[in-house]
Amino acid sequence: MTVDYIISQLINGICQGSIYALMAIGYTVIVGVVGMVTFTYGEIIMVGAFSAFYILDFSGNNILFSILGGFLTSFIVGGFVYKICYEKFLNAPRHVSLVCTIGVSILIKNLVQIICGPNQKPLLNVVENKTFGSGLVTVSVMQLLIIAVVAICALLLSLLFSKTKTGLKLRLVSQDKTASYIMGVNVGQTAMLGNCLGCGLAGVAGVLLAIYYQLIVATMGGNLSMKAFSSSVMGGLTNVGLSAIGGLIIGIVENIGIAVTTASFRDMFAFIFLIIMLVINPNGLGTRKRGRS
Repeated sequence: MTVDYIISQLINGICQGSIYALMAIGYTVIVGVVGMVTFTYGEIIMVGAFSAFYILDFSGNNILFSILGGFLTSFIVGGFVYKICYEKFLNAPRHVSLVCTIGVSILIKNLVQIICGPNQKPLLNVVENKTFGSGLVTVSVMQLLIIAVVAICALLLSLLFSKTKTGLKLRLVSQDKTASYIMGVNVGQTAMLGNCLGCGLAGVAGVLLAIYYQLIVATMGGNLSMKAFSSSVMGGLTNVGLSAIGGLIIGIVENIGIAVTTASFRDMFAFIFLIIMLVINPNGLGTRKRGRS
């Protein structure tokens, strides 16, 4: 094992961790605004990946169209998930919605298998195979594209939350739904928007995963859902910034881990690292807040 191989795996980890960070951001938005954990998230990512497959084929590998299509498709599916799993159960025990999301995730996965087929689908030559740099550090066009798209999505989300009335409503609902209702905010509509927005970001992550791994399959959602959840847990489930950092760290840990072992241990390294982190600090990367229950 050479130094340049370690550096190459580190760069791969940053690239893959950026996708995990985007997945974690979307997941955290959903949990923060809706107030409930979801098990449909992996299937939403998968829907974004499949939409990219067909849009890229139809548009002649137009990456911008595939990203917009992945966002819109998953955004719409997010509205469906909200209507089925959350709208009628906002004041019900949390396990009711949780069970609903499990059922809907199975439904989405099986529908995609029926409509698109159960076999793996390749996405070849979407991005030019070109690299930049020299010596120990080389970065591919695909890696730069993925990092740029994630950075732009994070920036746009930050501007939405900090500069718009819609963002203010989303932040209010995430902090206190009762107070938001008293202040005249349509809590149900805002929660639905938050769920759709988080799902839209999941769709973009699905597009990036499809381009990065050049392979998609209808059963890919389960593992991705756990990665998004793990990254979000590291950020305390409600802190967008820390969740993104958690996703980035998990991606780096995975790739450094397989640099010294084999790729079959990729998931093991991610979850062992998560367990160690939670044992050391149950609040993940954050600190315990005082004075609030």
